[in-house]
Parts: sequence; C-alpha cells; structure tokens
Amino acid sequence: MAAADDWVLTQSPTGTRQSGRSFVTSLGNAVASQHKLTSSAHRFNLMVQDFFEDVAPLLSMLGGQTLDCVFQVFNSYINMLIKALPGSMEEEANFEGSVNKIVRLAETEDQQMALLANASLLADELLPRSAMKLYPLSHPSYKEDRRRRPADKPNRHPEQREWRKRLVAAVDRLKDTFCRQHALDLIFTEEGDSHLTADMYINMDNNVEELEWLPSPIFQELFVKLNRMASLAADMFVGRERFVSLLFMRLTETVILWLSEDQSFWDDIEEGPRPLGPMGLQQFYLDMKFVSCFAAQGRYLSRNLNRVLNEIINKAVAAFSSTGMDPDRVLPEDEWFTEVCHEAMERLSGKPKAIDGDRELNSPTASVSAQSISSIRSHGST
Repeated sequence: MAAADDWVLTQSPTGTRQSGRSFVTSLGNAVASQHKLTSSAHRFNLMVQDFFEDVAPLLSMLGGQTLDCVFQVFNSYINMLIKALPGSMEEEANFEGSVNKIVRLAETEDQQMALLANASLLADELLPRSAMKLYPLSHPSYKEDRRRRPADKPNRHPEQREWRKRLVAAVDRLKDTFCRQHALDLIFTEEGDSHLTADMYINMDNNVEELEWLPSPIFQELFVKLNRMASLAADMFVGRERFVSLLFMRLTETVILWLSEDQSFWDDIEEGPRPLGPMGLQQFYLDMKFVSCFAAQGRYLSRNLNRVLNEIINKAVAAFSSTGMDPDRVLPEDEWFTEVCHEAMERLSGKPKAIDGDRELNSPTASVSAQSISSIRSHGST
C-alpha cells in the first residue's frame, strides 16, 4: 500500500466505491473527499469504512474486538509512515512484517508533512466518523433488537473514547519520530559534528572584533525551518491548526531539551578549563530569548518549553556567577534582547533589511546570509 505512494496529498478519488454500498458509507466517503490524503491513506480509509459496515450487524458477537482490530491495523499503518521518514530511529524489527514490505521514502519536507497529515486526519476525524456505524441507533438491526440491554449503549462510549486515545497515541509516535529527526538534522552535521557546543559561547570572549548581535545560526535555522513548515501546513492542515501548533511546540522542545540534557555541553560550561565570559553569557541569553520570542509569536510556547528555557538560562547565569563576576553588570536590559530578537525575526522572515553575509558562518553571532536563507527555504529535504 505504501510502496507506490508518492506522499502527495490529493482529494479522494471518485468512483472507487463498490456497488451496493449504503448511502451512509457513500456519504462518509463524500465527507472524506473534502480533505486531502495521500494515495495509501485514501485506500486505508476506504478499507476501514467497508470493514465497519460489514461488521456492524455482527457487533453483538464481536464486542470490543472490532475497535481493537482497527487500531492494530492503524498502528501498523503508522509504523509504515514512520519507516517512510529518512533516518528513522525505529529499528527494523519494530515493524511487523517489515522485511517483506517496501516503503517509499518521504524525502522532502512537504512529503514528510504529508505523512503527519495522513495520520492526524485519519485518527482525529475519519476513523472516528466511520466508527459511528457501530452505534446502536445507526444500524437498523439494533433498533429492532428488543432483547438488547439498555445499559449496553452508554457502556460502549467509554470504550470508543479509549480507542480514540489509542489512535492519538499512535500518531504521537510518528510526530515524535518526525521531531527527533528534524532536531538531530539541525544539531548535527552529516559528519556527526555538533552545531551546538559550549565552545561557540566560550570562544566569544576571545573575539576582539566588534560584534553584530544576532541569534546563533542553529537557532536562526530552527526559526526558518518552522516558518517554512508553517507555510506548508497552511494548505495541508486546514481546520487542524491545533495539531500544527502542537507539532511545532514538540519540535522546538526537542531541540531545547537536547541542549538541556547535553551533559558534555554543561560540563564545559560549568567545569571546563575556560570559563564562560560576559559575551558568551550574553549570546546564550540572547539565543534562549530568541526561541522564547518566536515560539510565543507562533503560539507554541508551552509551559514546559518556557520552564526549560528559564532553567538553562539560570544554569548558565550560575556558571558565570561562579567565576566571581556579576551577571547583572554585563547583561543588558530585557528590552534590548526583545528588540534584537524581533529584528532578527523580521530579517529571517524575508522583510527588506539587509543581513551581513560576510561574517564567519561558524561564529555564534553570524547571521544567516540572504543567499543561505534562500537555500534553506528552497531545499525540501532535511
């Protein structure tokens, strides 16, 4: 099913329903056609619709096995979507029957976003809508069954709520893998070197050149990546903006949590042979404020992200204070950081303000040049 999928979102093809299906099923397909899925997700949705309609008369015998069966199949489909992500950290053994399945890789960002569009639309809307065929009042045989106990109807609602939670949890696995992959692509080079090291801050105080204060390149690129994804999501997730906000929240958290938990980074900051100096502290503070600013502007600054940002800022300030220097004397007022952050967001968003492209790219104060921004935005793969 996923071997031939090109991971391009399209509306539901017409004329694919089998003859003899009920009007309810056709109506469900018509509703689904208002949304866009890739070819494998369209086929999966049609298959589930047929299944629910076929088993509805047998529900009294099958009980909860019906929903569990659909979940297991959906979970396997999620496994295939995860496998379509390049560099997925899921082990081959985790995919049921994966040895015999070939899945086409989703190589570009828009294709990878399409994987998420498939999973979220199926779990949030299409599968629950199809499952409504199992409600007693939605099928004539249950209306006529006088022997059915009155308690059966309300008792099945908690079961369906639990089933929907399991669907969402399966989608979260795909989302977490997506975010982890993109975070690692930001943090590490293809050779395995890190773009996020303590040296990029510690070495700043050895730089005698006058600096143009800007967020470090890795955080500039994170902002540009999120902006690019937001443009893609505007067409892919119509009416599902909350899912996109949670996705961006998770991706940003993944990068910051990596920094928070990178013990080698903090060993160098707190106990390394060279202390964190005033300029390094100011740059680190600026980077964390930049993340806070663009996440707040995009409405995905979660409480957890805000807490972790404040914790690692305090951690860096404590390391600086341990050298005997007063951070309050070297750090500008918060208004200065806010102004620099908003100016950087305007520049990186393509607003007409020139960026100095001559500065050394590996410097933590280097800006992303106009050419590199264009390159970052135009390339589809990550």
